[in-house]
Amino acid sequence: MPPRLVHVIGAGLAGLATAVRLQRRGVQVALYEAASQAGGRCRSFYDRTLGATLDSGNHLMLAGHTAIVEYTRAIGAADELVGSAQQDFAFMDVAARARWAVRFSRGRVPFWIGDANARVPGTRTADYLALLPLLFAKPGRTLAQSMRCDGTLWDRLLRPFFLAGLNIEPRVASAELAATLLRETLAAGGEAFRPLFARSGLSSAFVDPALRMLQHGGAAIRLDAPLKEIVYDDAAARVAALDFAAGRVTLGEGEAAVLAVPPEAAAALVPAIQTPRRYTAIVNVHFAVEPPPALAAPLAFVHGTADWLVVSHGRISTTIHDAHAVLDLPAETLARKVWADVAAAATLPVDPMPRWQIVAEPRATFAAVPEEELRRPATRTRWNNLMLAGDWTATGLPATIEGAIRSGRKAADLLLTEHMEHR
Repeated sequence: MPPRLVHVIGAGLAGLATAVRLQRRGVQVALYEAASQAGGRCRSFYDRTLGATLDSGNHLMLAGHTAIVEYTRAIGAADELVGSAQQDFAFMDVAARARWAVRFSRGRVPFWIGDANARVPGTRTADYLALLPLLFAKPGRTLAQSMRCDGTLWDRLLRPFFLAGLNIEPRVASAELAATLLRETLAAGGEAFRPLFARSGLSSAFVDPALRMLQHGGAAIRLDAPLKEIVYDDAAARVAALDFAAGRVTLGEGEAAVLAVPPEAAAALVPAIQTPRRYTAIVNVHFAVEPPPALAAPLAFVHGTADWLVVSHGRISTTIHDAHAVLDLPAETLARKVWADVAAAATLPVDPMPRWQIVAEPRATFAAVPEEELRRPATRTRWNNLMLAGDWTATGLPATIEGAIRSGRKAADLLLTEHMEHR
């Protein structure tokens, strides 16, 4: 029989996905979060500078991200994800002031690469065959060791695409992870590559509805509840107790735990666990300006300070991936450099620069390089009532919303299976 109670430690997206999955399978859930709010790196917050609610990041979500779509349906928030009916992506080369759009075919057959008006300008149909070796990439190899990483197609489509998904210079990234992105998006057809947006913010789409569902289902939700230590019973191969700041919780028979915390916290709590050691940064720069109606978004910059641009009511937001090079720039200097890109894309004056806000995350994602991919731990641990969850675990995906949700779903499913096997 399934566990009667599961303690989920961490109310980020991986923990929420775990708790939702378990509750829908009839398991009682207790959810703990060290911070004063749920959501982790996937939430919304009010910013006084802009007088607006911002998201913790401009996450690229696609219709082909099946775990995202299924999760929002499960928590009753499917209508919070919206997107264009078209499968178009806009691009701008900042240096050359050139603009183009790639118009993907709706079905799985990539007719678009045979259409000069749909594919990347300056490319030929044969150029796209350069992607085929990536589908057979060997473990431990980089993208540059697995396929051609130069030329017009690379500069104008592939590098921006892989940079957004991997958050590291694609040439040095894990070819395995890049291949998964390719299979699940570009190779899956235009409908899978259609962008999705959280229309009212990340919290409204992913966090608040999940908390309401869990609470209505009888889950105990405890914020400001940091976990200090896990007590192990190695003889029985199980977790015996959880020591929180507020006191000890003893795990009886039929109780289990899922640890859905950041990797550095997991390494301090679980003996001999191997976790990623290298991380990459993301910087988001937001501008309080109404987007012009003609501004196509999402828009990828080539040769710009920013990499991607998205819009919402009263705001234009940008993302800089693998952003360590800009972290030490003075804030206003960085904002002006990014605004120059935005002004060019939106045909707006450079001066005066509108009100702006920078949100930097120096350790946003694990570095998606081969050696760090090999350090990602499995969901199972050597204790039969403890599972791991998080986008840094071995999901087969880079650190994304899709990966976080899949990790939580996998932890819940494996935990149910483990308890059936250890009855």
